[in-house]
Amino acid sequence: MRVMAQMGMVMNLDKCIGCHTCSVTCKQAWTNRTGVEYVWFNNVETRPGLGYPRMHEDQEKWGGGWVRTAKGKLRLRSGGRLKRLSRIFSNPKLPGLKDYYEPWTYEYDTLLNAPAGDDVPVARPKSLITGLPMQIRWSANWDDDLGGAPEYAPQDPVLKKLGDLVKLEFEKTFMFHLPRICEHCLNPACVASCPSGAMYKRVEDGIVLVDQDGCRGWRMCVSGCPYKKVYFNHRTGKAEKCTFCYPRVEAGVPTVCAETCVGRLRYIGLFLYDADAVLAAASVENEHDLLEAQRAVILDPNDATVIAAARAESIPEDWIEAAQKSPVYALTNRYRIALPLHPEYRTMPMVWYIPPLSPVVDAVSSTGADGEDKDTLFAAIDQLRIPVEYLAEIFSAGDPKPVEYSLRVLAAMRSYMRRINLGEERDESIATAVGMTGRTIEDLYRLLAIAKYEDRYVIPAAHVEAGLALDEIAGCSLDYAGGPGMGGTGPFGELATVPASVETFQLTKQRAEANRYADLPEGTGAVDLLTWSGGTPPRGMFPPRRDADGQDSP
Repeated sequence: MRVMAQMGMVMNLDKCIGCHTCSVTCKQAWTNRTGVEYVWFNNVETRPGLGYPRMHEDQEKWGGGWVRTAKGKLRLRSGGRLKRLSRIFSNPKLPGLKDYYEPWTYEYDTLLNAPAGDDVPVARPKSLITGLPMQIRWSANWDDDLGGAPEYAPQDPVLKKLGDLVKLEFEKTFMFHLPRICEHCLNPACVASCPSGAMYKRVEDGIVLVDQDGCRGWRMCVSGCPYKKVYFNHRTGKAEKCTFCYPRVEAGVPTVCAETCVGRLRYIGLFLYDADAVLAAASVENEHDLLEAQRAVILDPNDATVIAAARAESIPEDWIEAAQKSPVYALTNRYRIALPLHPEYRTMPMVWYIPPLSPVVDAVSSTGADGEDKDTLFAAIDQLRIPVEYLAEIFSAGDPKPVEYSLRVLAAMRSYMRRINLGEERDESIATAVGMTGRTIEDLYRLLAIAKYEDRYVIPAAHVEAGLALDEIAGCSLDYAGGPGMGGTGPFGELATVPASVETFQLTKQRAEANRYADLPEGTGAVDLLTWSGGTPPRGMFPPRRDADGQDSP
């Protein structure tokens, strides 16, 4: 048993309202640059729908993830080394700009400077890629609230598997929101696909990153990722992806998307897992067994044997304690209500989801019945207008049993806690019906409904002894438009020496722990949202306050 640590996330879809705040703040922090206008490290999809990029779940088309051979071994769906090498200079299985969307702005100057006249000026859309006028036909959230359901939803790859089980009439269909980031998988297909070795998985916390100096722009990682969460920067010629906000995580603070989430639906914590068991778990024959195989790889951090093995691998004591308090471990393995996204891709994703129950309660209440009654809720789960089978195709490789169990636990929690809130006697039969106790139900309720900040985010800070491995490198292209990666001097994009402006680990740590914001050095002309601790706003974020005399006030 080789114990390793992995940062993970759980999202409670019952709380997501589709506001896209997480997407906007992530965009501002990471991809608000030339060359990645179309890129959203975090996006929120409305299901049913085509997603972003369009139909990214159709692996027959894109060839992402892993497949199990007749001999029981795993190989990339995109082919072996020789096959991928044969098309290294022309890779046909890539989403095009039409599958993402052509980013645009508007001709605001026409509105601001149009002369007085009888006609109302119009700010027409203009492409951010070509600079030419364009027609808006698609975007990253085109499916929002089923706005395009009659035209686009029937093309949903998941719906095609279910046939007539799902009713698509607008007035009869409920939808739910699905936020997506990089899954930071235990068995990442993107890393295995990269010919140059630039894509790597960090040893200390499992975060998957791209070495911008090593990337040669082959884009095999884009094809290999079944979630299509690796993007190509058309200006730098490099691949980029979600970084799990590693400068923040190293300082013990949550990702930008989690910090700014309006619904407080995200949980971040640490897993301990057996690295020696990953390949065998990803190679199980029956796809329905992949979920339990993945859960078995995740180790119990309270087990004495696991603790001893973790210490033998030099995992710090505070990291072991963080794993024991981890909300993500509790939701995935203790309560077993969180499920991975498309486990059939065999990448073993480490971003998990609690399936939505709210539409069930609303549907029951609309009939005049008690929407919180245990028996009514349990019966309604089997009669969903979008059936459990649809959720199962997304979260459990088509097996409805794990989804049914998760929804039954959520329904039991609602019914049990409603009695307590109304001052009635506790009904242990409700908890027994889902194989739990009343105490366990109440603990789950505290975690899902009223958990404090420090309970939702249990993130151990990085250690000084790991500083050399964690320091930002000078070749990071994520900080400024004229930085590294914007063009090189050699035939393979070797970079000229440039001054590094990315913060060091220690400065990031000081910012996160400070009571007030430490302003950026004079002359940077930038506001760093990535490491803002949420305290006093930094200079330049908001206009200065003025007193009654029109003077600036502190």
